[in-house]
Amino acid sequence: MVITQAIEDYLKTIYLLGQGGEVATSAIALKLKVSPPSVTGMVKKLAEMKLLRYTRYQGVELTPAGEKIALEVVRHHRLLELYLQEALGYPWDKVHEEAEKLEHVISEEFEDRIAEALGWPETDPHGHPIPTKDGVLPAVAVRELLAVETGQSATVRQVSDGDPGMLRYLASLGFFPGATVQVLEKAPFEGPLRVRVGEAEHAVGRELARHVLVSAATPAEV
Repeated sequence: MVITQAIEDYLKTIYLLGQGGEVATSAIALKLKVSPPSVTGMVKKLAEMKLLRYTRYQGVELTPAGEKIALEVVRHHRLLELYLQEALGYPWDKVHEEAEKLEHVISEEFEDRIAEALGWPETDPHGHPIPTKDGVLPAVAVRELLAVETGQSATVRQVSDGDPGMLRYLASLGFFPGATVQVLEKAPFEGPLRVRVGEAEHAVGRELARHVLVSAATPAEV
């Protein structure tokens, strides 16, 4: 069975969209920026390869074999992002695009050397967990910043990495993984959140707040 770059892209996309559940073909088309007929053709091929299950008019779900390949690609991608930042000095808003190009071509030996050089890291620069060598993605209990109640503090754990402009803006506000954020006020009628990050206060739109995932802050972090 020949696994091409296109197949890896589809499997990775399906996994990240569904996180183990069913994914609509329309969502795949939107994420990969391809036509719905192209998606239908590819998922039928992947179903024949036993890499996913496809139910017409419902969606797709990865098989264990498909999930294994997807998690390997995710591991490559997130290790590469961290390596590009830590070893080569790439800013966090540029590593995603570079890792997209390289994730398909590195060998397993190179993957192991990167992991060892980085001290066997558990998260990438944006806080996303790195799958283990055995293909296990650690479960992380997080929620959107938007869900934090007024007056409560939380710790930033993950930020969306698909938009470089958003990442640069989040960096300017101090929204890095590990930062403590306190929600001071939520304006009514879908208005912005007023938050404190470090010593600074910012107004954060609700759409941006949905791209910041947090966990409850421990006493030592507040």
